[in-house]
Amino acid sequence: MTFHIRPYFPTVISLFILTALSASIVFADTSRTPVNDRMTWPEGTPRSDAAVDLGRHLFFDPRLVLSEDQSCASCHSPHAAFADSVARDLTAHKDWGRAKRNSPTIYNLTDAPVVHWDGRTPAGQCFTPEDTNTEVCLEPLESQAFKSMRSRKIYDGFLPKVKAEPAYQDMFKQAFPPNGEVTHLNMALAIAAFERSLVSNDSAYDRYIAGDPTALSVEARRGFEIYEGKGNCAACHNGPNLTDWQFHNIGVDSDDEGRSAKIEDEDKKAEFRGAFKTPGLRNVALTAPYMHDGSIGTLEKVVEFYDRGGDRHDNLSPLIEPLNLTDREKWDLIAFLNALTHTVGIEPPSIPGIAEIH
Repeated sequence: MTFHIRPYFPTVISLFILTALSASIVFADTSRTPVNDRMTWPEGTPRSDAAVDLGRHLFFDPRLVLSEDQSCASCHSPHAAFADSVARDLTAHKDWGRAKRNSPTIYNLTDAPVVHWDGRTPAGQCFTPEDTNTEVCLEPLESQAFKSMRSRKIYDGFLPKVKAEPAYQDMFKQAFPPNGEVTHLNMALAIAAFERSLVSNDSAYDRYIAGDPTALSVEARRGFEIYEGKGNCAACHNGPNLTDWQFHNIGVDSDDEGRSAKIEDEDKKAEFRGAFKTPGLRNVALTAPYMHDGSIGTLEKVVEFYDRGGDRHDNLSPLIEPLNLTDREKWDLIAFLNALTHTVGIEPPSIPGIAEIH
């Protein structure tokens, strides 16, 4: 039997504002703020906050890996806008070796048609969990949670440890009534439910396009004009989450094949060599370092990178070319990028069976 999990959008938890800048320009309709009540729940997933709360606990539980010292939050920390502030992660399940790429924020992924820099997790991937032997086909967030746990050998550690905790047993019964089965799939669904609750939609940018003419500063307003005009940022960073979800080679000096390595068609492989998924820009001021390899440390240096038309020009996207921005234009563009800041207030929970996380 096969069943499909479709995307959903649970109620957003508490919100707080980090940045408020001021303006008077109107975004195109395609850049409107995500609207919570337009999202739908997937079939087979409980319509309750209990799944989100269970997912929050699993997300912060360091028993994800056999050594019990790394959780999902190790690479996606609420203190770094659910990124992790390092260029490339250290991964416990790979003998603490450096990961190949930077960990991006996981804000506003509820509608993502694909996740990962190279797009290796699209919608519709199918799996047969070892503990249920029933094939499931999942949306990107659920699929990523499922695969991430599988790669960390959860059947040898995390899954039996969760099953043994009475508090977790109670949470699973609330999230997946009536029986509350503690399974690989249900763990993935719960983690994805929590990740879907991470929605940034009340930045100065959002308040401005909602009609508040004072929400952006004069500098941010000029920066927005550059963003849509001379800077050509909106060519790729567009839509509600400021990403086209497409793959582009922007000229980072890297030998990483990117999307090309995940494509079997030889003609298309060449087209996508060095191309990576366009990241969303919400909370971008909080998620340094930047690029797929974390090779650029500040927004100022990112703007300089684009201003010179990238660093490596073989297979470069035709959208990338020198911008010739003035110093003031660069500063104004950075002011606008800071106006995209709005985070969700999440505190690490007490994990059943282990000491409180700080």
